[in-house]
Amino acid sequence: MKTLLKNGKLISDNRIQEADLLIENERIAKIATDISAKEAHRVIDLEGMLVLPGVIDDQVHFREPGLTHKATIATESAAAVAGGTTTFFDQPNTIPQATTIAALEDKFAIAARTSLANFSFLLGGTNDNIEELKHINPKNTAGVKLFLGSSTGNMLVDNEKTIETIFRNVSTLIAAHCEDEQTIRQNLAHYLSLYGPEIPVACHPLIRSAEACYLSSSRAIALARQTGARFHVFHLSTAKETELLDNTLPLSQKKITAEACIHHLWFTDKDYQEKGVLIKWNPAVKTEQDREGIWQALLDNRIDVIATDHAPHTLEEKGQKEYQKIPSGAPLVQHALVAALTMFAKRGIPLERLVEKMCHNPAILFRIQERGFLREGYYADIACVSEHTPWQVSKNNILYKCGWSPLEGTTFDYKVAYTFVNGHLAYEKGTLHLQEKGQRVLFND
Repeated sequence: MKTLLKNGKLISDNRIQEADLLIENERIAKIATDISAKEAHRVIDLEGMLVLPGVIDDQVHFREPGLTHKATIATESAAAVAGGTTTFFDQPNTIPQATTIAALEDKFAIAARTSLANFSFLLGGTNDNIEELKHINPKNTAGVKLFLGSSTGNMLVDNEKTIETIFRNVSTLIAAHCEDEQTIRQNLAHYLSLYGPEIPVACHPLIRSAEACYLSSSRAIALARQTGARFHVFHLSTAKETELLDNTLPLSQKKITAEACIHHLWFTDKDYQEKGVLIKWNPAVKTEQDREGIWQALLDNRIDVIATDHAPHTLEEKGQKEYQKIPSGAPLVQHALVAALTMFAKRGIPLERLVEKMCHNPAILFRIQERGFLREGYYADIACVSEHTPWQVSKNNILYKCGWSPLEGTTFDYKVAYTFVNGHLAYEKGTLHLQEKGQRVLFND
């Protein structure tokens, strides 16, 4: 099967070119100006749409198995594809937790049956599973995830000797949630003394503070430097933490890398007044100064990728009154690309940089085989986006199983029109094509 995409604005490899793109089966067969329609079985005239490599989201929580009242791999991968994300890496804090190779392979089996997007999973580290971590296959698994601060799933790794052992013995990339638990507990005790159990959500960034983030990430980065481990800081949320990172090496040679998430680039602590518990994340959304510091580090290449930390909960769960019972996290994967396009345009940042941070760099950082670029011979993972096409996020067009978004009411001028996954047209102007599933991502170890 050959599909020809005509008259698009292709964004890849730090340039924008007006060209046609020919898909043959799973791969990009040809990129050139004015490819003849006779070469294809199907022709789609994009009429000047943006044509990007499919987004690679290196941090999502699709909640399956065990938490499927919130989300499933099927529902959230459909939302991802509708938003132009063609590959996701899911996290281990499910039920059961993915802390053994057997549990991890069970998740791969579910995804192979149900995921519309390409997929991989991270194996969770604990205080006592080092032998499992040693047996990870770096060719078909994204890496190891450590919770160095507590969050959904109670997977806190707090034994310093264990952490060092993991850093010295794991062959894959190690990614971590960095918040200092002792600092959080001290802050929580203070605010409980002031307010009792119904602490205002505006106190969340004071409890899960910038200090808590910096203490944890600075220790972890120092250990990574000492041991030579490949270490990736998930969802960096403070300006101070960016001082720990450098941009002196190309990404392919970096061993210490970092990620910014859509919500830390979009929201600030001023938004708690309007959004309340809907923007309660760990790490917390913090100050405008923190947001601007993250943007600066993103643009000067101290921060390498943009992701979502997509983490749905039901509105009933979010609506609990006691601060400690309100779960942290929110759904974002369907709206990540259009939100990023909006933010980059508002700041006057070239779209080539967006494609670098959301498509190219995740592929480079995780050493993904033949994805993340619009190149002949690569998998045809492609997002086609209309410009100047206003639409508003509402419950009627949200695909998350939880049925809500912190971006409800936002009007975007960018709209995903087509998404191809491995050459298969998976999403077409509001319609999902469900017959073909995504693939397990492979890596260069």
